[in-house]
Amino acid sequence: MDKFTKYILGILFLYFLNIVPGWSQQVYSVQIKEDIGPNSWRTLKKAIQQAKSTKADYLLIELNTFGGALNFADSMRSSLLNDNTFKSIVYVHNNAASAGALISLAADYIYMHAGASIGAASVVNQSGEVLPEKYQSYMRGLMRATAEARGRDPKMAEAFVDPSISIPELKEDGKLLTLTTAEAVKIGLAKKEVKSDVDIYSDLQFSKPTVTQHQVSWVDHLIAFLINPLVSGLLIIGIIGGIYFEMQSPGIGFALLVALVCAALFFAPLYLQGLADNWEIAIFILGVILIALEIFVIPGFGVAGIAGIILMLCGLAFSMVANDYFDFKLTQPGLLMNSFIIVVGAMVLAIVLMVIFGKNMLESRAFKRLVLEDEQRSDSGYTSSVTKTNMINKVGVAKTVLRPAGKIEIDNVWYDAVALDGFIDAGEEIYVEKHENYNLFVRKISERNA
Repeated sequence: MDKFTKYILGILFLYFLNIVPGWSQQVYSVQIKEDIGPNSWRTLKKAIQQAKSTKADYLLIELNTFGGALNFADSMRSSLLNDNTFKSIVYVHNNAASAGALISLAADYIYMHAGASIGAASVVNQSGEVLPEKYQSYMRGLMRATAEARGRDPKMAEAFVDPSISIPELKEDGKLLTLTTAEAVKIGLAKKEVKSDVDIYSDLQFSKPTVTQHQVSWVDHLIAFLINPLVSGLLIIGIIGGIYFEMQSPGIGFALLVALVCAALFFAPLYLQGLADNWEIAIFILGVILIALEIFVIPGFGVAGIAGIILMLCGLAFSMVANDYFDFKLTQPGLLMNSFIIVVGAMVLAIVLMVIFGKNMLESRAFKRLVLEDEQRSDSGYTSSVTKTNMINKVGVAKTVLRPAGKIEIDNVWYDAVALDGFIDAGEEIYVEKHENYNLFVRKISERNA
């Protein structure tokens, strides 16, 4: 074999050695262009699962965010650091601020678009005010550890959080570090300035990569819609309203169904997003049980009722905020208070609406149709426990507290009843003023005699 032939074969060998592997590179691409929170965490988690199932060699994250919740950012960066089944690439389109900077540092490669920036990762509240040192110290530790894990300068990463870190060539003392694309490339934080993902594949010598784009399903869109604070507030109104109507008209069932559906729509997406935990749902259910016992079993209103209200409130509020059994150190500051405001506000609004519109709604034709009351009439052969005799002006005694619904006894027979005055204590003598919807409406006997 002559020298020329050997030379040609050598060139071909090097060509195939460098190019052919690029033909088989599998890239799974996902876009995160929102505040870092439960939705972005769910998106990345599903993208990682899909990247594994498709045996992708690289996970490309197209990132554009001004930051967000630290607990979710920590979960996202941990997932990237702990997974060795693929190489991770973060492509910063415009911004990778705060939590976005932390996620970027966790990637194997960082590429940045012209005009992009990265940094400014101090922990702030929802008003943009810098929080106390304990929060900053924790964030500095996360930034250092993440940078060290990827072989990057930990001092530079810490300067994203701590203005006291001195890097004269990049920032003034007393200022947080924020890098432009050119600066990030110059110090080696970013691998290269690029105009598109095609430039990234070219820089990594991917000749013909197979790229799979992550698709957000309708379920993901639905979950994102349901965990919106406004929607959560409306669902809480539905829960409270359903419970109220069920107590106003015992036995109809439809109001209870509404409350259960609203509760499912409230808790299920929060549970799937990793916010609501089993114990939070359990204390909400326990609160409902205690309130039911207070109304139908225990005379008066005392410890059980108050405890039930507190447990319901806490179960709803805690479910909206990530925590580890009351440990809220990673939760975005102010978020817990906001969740309590949403829950309390929704509860108060629900009570006001029920008081204003409750009676009219119960007596409306549409509501009666839903509970089949227009169909089960006595002239069609239907009877109830209180239609055999005329009960108007009958005298009896309250067997449970009527607040306003409860149980009464007339002629040794128990009936469902509703107090027209809103409250009648157990043991009080009553008389029947009217009879509607298979319920007796009663007043205290003392009021008739007055």
